[in-house]
Order: sequence, then structure tokens, then C-alpha cells
Amino acid sequence: MTNYKRAFNISLIFVILSFSTFSAQSKTTPISFADLVEKLMPSVVNISSTQTIKTTANPFPFQFPPGSPFEDMFKEFNKPTERKATALGSGFIIDQKGIVVTNNHVIQGAEDIFVSVNGSKDYKAKVIGKDPYMDLAVLQIESDENFKPVGFGDSDKARVGDWVIAIGNPFGFGGSVTSGIISSRNRDVGLTRYDDFIQTDASINQGNSGGPLFDLNGDVIGINTAIIAPGSSGSIGIGFAIPSNPASRVIDQLIKYGETKRGWLGVRIQEVTKEIADVEKLEQATGALVASVSENSPADKAGIKDGDIILEFDGKKVDTMRKLPKLVAETKVGRKVTLKIWRNQKLITKKVLLGRLESSEQFKEEATTEPDTSKYIKVEKLKISIRNLNKKDISERKLPKSTTGIVVMEIFENSPLTSVSVGDVIVELQKKKIINSNQFSNLIKETIKTGEDTLYLAIYNSSNQRSYITIKIK
Repeated sequence: MTNYKRAFNISLIFVILSFSTFSAQSKTTPISFADLVEKLMPSVVNISSTQTIKTTANPFPFQFPPGSPFEDMFKEFNKPTERKATALGSGFIIDQKGIVVTNNHVIQGAEDIFVSVNGSKDYKAKVIGKDPYMDLAVLQIESDENFKPVGFGDSDKARVGDWVIAIGNPFGFGGSVTSGIISSRNRDVGLTRYDDFIQTDASINQGNSGGPLFDLNGDVIGINTAIIAPGSSGSIGIGFAIPSNPASRVIDQLIKYGETKRGWLGVRIQEVTKEIADVEKLEQATGALVASVSENSPADKAGIKDGDIILEFDGKKVDTMRKLPKLVAETKVGRKVTLKIWRNQKLITKKVLLGRLESSEQFKEEATTEPDTSKYIKVEKLKISIRNLNKKDISERKLPKSTTGIVVMEIFENSPLTSVSVGDVIVELQKKKIINSNQFSNLIKETIKTGEDTLYLAIYNSSNQRSYITIKIK
């Protein structure tokens, strides 16, 4: 966590980003981007999605218990109401038959999706496939017309300092073009499981999400996804785009199968700190420490144990903990890979036959984001009661659509969570995204089991302000 993140209350706001492309013939900055923008504009689309939000307005500061004689008398004041909510985003066409790429959070929960091409004609679209883990979605325009596609570039060749442009739909102003440079690479901001963002200073705002980030050749090298915005401010020149190389692999799977097929190892991991490296006699703090191994997983069958430190996966060095999930996910299901592991201060080798993440119990558990919200789970170690965050919470509190987490329902006496209040939403623990109550409870147990005495939480408070806090549990 960098100093600026600790210093400020920072919100990661999903946005639709628009970037225009630069001249393919010139290696220097062109006098104008107009020719290239004119060429690319027909391939960038504006997306609007609608969904019905059901709410129950209670005019009284209390609830009547079930069976109360007053329940029938006042039920007319407590009738459910419905309203239509509209979300705006961006996207781009990658096939002349009308296949569109955007962010998953742009169309999440949508009942109807409409795509505006070149600002002149609207089409209805359907979802071909979506991947919440990388925040990607693929749509099909429902039309027999031919459309003008754009292609993907090689994001691995993109360098810090390269010029980029975007075209998108910020605040509903479709066809908006901004330009800037690549500010940094390989950014991990804790937004998705596979964060590896391109950072850019091109102006990005709400409504830009899902739009293309172009290079000077007019190729898509990124998919604009989020910005950092202190408080409620808009763009401050720190935007993030999913690199085209990993994104295109997922998009190909969504088009072919309608779902993803990622490799699965079956371990829960944590960072190798300097202190852990010293104890393990490692020369430097590198690799991924195995906190636990899922029963009957590929790792379990290969003999990987709790406490192992994975230093290399399939010939690729695991520099940090966050790199391992990306390497595993990008590897073909059913492939046998070699792992180099540090165990008992010795380097050993293990062969692992990778499974499929989407078929694992771990994936199925994390995919269950809408369980019975009336059921509270008590977390004994923290002396709190929690439940799952649901769509109604997200709508009523106006949280980002892709938010997952747990709601604190009760705080008991002597709870260590002195900085948390009833109603707060916990969305991260130790930089891991919270999916539901069971996962949160298990993460607490695993964290304590490793000997850590400080919890690192990301929460939304009652004012829906996102912040990071630390809690001592011993």
C-alpha cells in the first residue's frame, strides 16, 4: 500500500473511458489526431442498460412485528415500489457482425442493453459472456448489418511515456475524445482478482468504463475500467485500463464458450514479508506463501503443503504473491506444470496437473453472492454478527454495482473492531476481496492461524465513503 493511499480517503470509481488514437505513420506526436479519431469513431459505442429496482418505503421509524393487529392497518403505507435505473458506459466493436467488448460492471444486473453506434443509431444487444473476475463482458448487437471493428494491439509492447487516446461516453456525452500518456504499468489497486492495470493520465470519468485505450497505430491496448478519485471528485489524471493481452484471451473464451476456463491450483496464498523471508532463510522477500491447500485440489494431489513458498511456476518467476494467480489463470486447463518450491530452507520441485477454476468448490462458493440475507453469521474472533451484501443494499446505498462484501449487523462487547460501526460494509480483508460471509469468516480464521495480529480492512461507512483501517486483534 503506497503512502498516498494511506494518506487519503480514496474511492475507486468505475468509469467508461474514451481514448482517441494517434497517427499510425508517425513516430512523433502528430499535429492533430483528427484523422485517426475519424477513422476509429464508428467502432466505439455508447452503452446504456436498464434494470428494475424494487424498494419498500417505510414512513415509520419502527417495524410492526409479524402478526401485529397494526400490520394490516398500515400495510398500505409499506407497499413495494418499482423504478427503472439506467447505467451508462462505453464499449468497442471487435467483429463486423457486431460483437462488442465492455466492462462487466457496465451491464451487471441489466434487463435491457442498448448500444449506440457512431452516435446515430441505437441497437438492442444481448450478453454473450461475462467475467466478473477481470470485469469484462462481451455483447452481440442484434442486427444483420455489418459494423466496423477495431483490433487489439500488443499491450506488452506498450511503454511508460507512450501516447494514448480514448473515445467514450463520459457523463452521457458520447463520442468524447481525450489523450494522454501511459503513466505506469502493472498496477495492482485491489480492484479485481487479476489486477495488472495500465495507468494513464488521459481524462477518464464516469461513463467511460468499457471504452478502448488506443495506441498511435489505432490498436486497442487497454480497456478503460477505473479511476482513483479522492472524495467525490472526478478525474484527477489517474486512470486504469485492463491490458489487451490478458483481456483478449478472456474475450476469446467468452466468445467461444460463453464462459471462462482458467487454470486452478487450489491454494490460498499470502505475501512473503521480509520477516518471513528471514525466518525461512530466503535471500529476498519473494514468491507466494501457501497459507492453506484445498482438499483434493491439484496442489493437494501434487503434495504441496501449508507453509511452502512457491518461487517459480511453469518456468516463470513468482516475484510477488499477486503474480501467481495471474500465471495460473492464464495456463491451459489440464496442463502439467512444474513448480519450484522453498520448503524447510531447501529448494524442491513439484509437478502439478492443473484443474479448472470454474469447476472448483472455491469458485462456486465465491460465485454465490446472493444467499439468504436474513441469516446472520457470528464471527466469534471479532465478536461481531454479519450478513452478505446484496443488490438491494448496493442500490439503496448507491455503491458501485460490482461491490461485494459483508454488512456488519451487530458489534458485541469487547469487540476489537472499535473503528467499525453497525451498518458498515467490509469489502476487503488483507487486500483480498470479500465475496460473502462464509468466505470472510474463513479468511479471519486463516489470518489468525498465520500469526498475524493486525487486520487490514477496506470499508464503506454510513456515508458510503470508502477507506482503509487497521485493527489489532491481540
